[in-house]
Amino acid sequence: MFDFDKQAYLNRIGLDRPVAADVEGLTALHRRQVRTIAFENFDILLGRSIDLAPEALWEKMVEKQRGGYCFELNGLLLMALHAFGFVARPLLARVHAPDRIEPRTHQVNLVTVDGEDWLADAGFGRRNPRAPIRFELGSPQDQDGIFFRLIDGGDYGYVLQSSHEGDWQDLYSFGLEQVFPSDIEMGNYFTSTNPGSHFVNAGIAAVQHDDGRTALLNFSLRQIRDDQETVTELQPGPAYLQALQDYFGIVIDAPFDKIRPMER
Repeated sequence: MFDFDKQAYLNRIGLDRPVAADVEGLTALHRRQVRTIAFENFDILLGRSIDLAPEALWEKMVEKQRGGYCFELNGLLLMALHAFGFVARPLLARVHAPDRIEPRTHQVNLVTVDGEDWLADAGFGRRNPRAPIRFELGSPQDQDGIFFRLIDGGDYGYVLQSSHEGDWQDLYSFGLEQVFPSDIEMGNYFTSTNPGSHFVNAGIAAVQHDDGRTALLNFSLRQIRDDQETVTELQPGPAYLQALQDYFGIVIDAPFDKIRPMER
């Protein structure tokens, strides 16, 4: 059994108060993790396998202060939820891209607090919910001016949507069936190794802020602060690696040219 160090995790996410297994505690853990542990896929680009063992997640994201992608970030969040006494379990979701609906390769967490279900997702990148989503169909939920809602998706199960310029856009769909470790391992392996996977072919990073977010796609860095957006084109080489550290807290222990698919 992995010994989860609650205080070390709280230190990592910058939370300086105790956490109870209630809605306030769930919200605090979710909000702080998405603001401190970046969404990123650079180990995949470096050709490294993504190890989901608790010890590996802890070493990478807490001790080495790296980020991760959905299976890593939500895996760590699930470990934290269990350590703080929450009733929680993983679900697998299908991302709804503009041109296709993906297989079940996105992990989220279902958390039950005082008989009420919540969706906790710290691993969806730049469009990540800023706080847990109350499991209530059809009701828009305001998170710092960004609206989310859950709807009945028919054959797809439940669909999480976000509002963009007045239109509701599908983010991902999921069911409530039991998910086993082997299901997660399969999704992780496919997503991190398949030649057609977005994570194999592009450099991606994102982190939330109290007043916005910062996101990276290859060399394009987008920052939204107080509803003002700026776009910066990063330069290849050491300057790129320094930008990863400056904007996302990501320290890459390899030279830039080892990030194989990264091309201008």
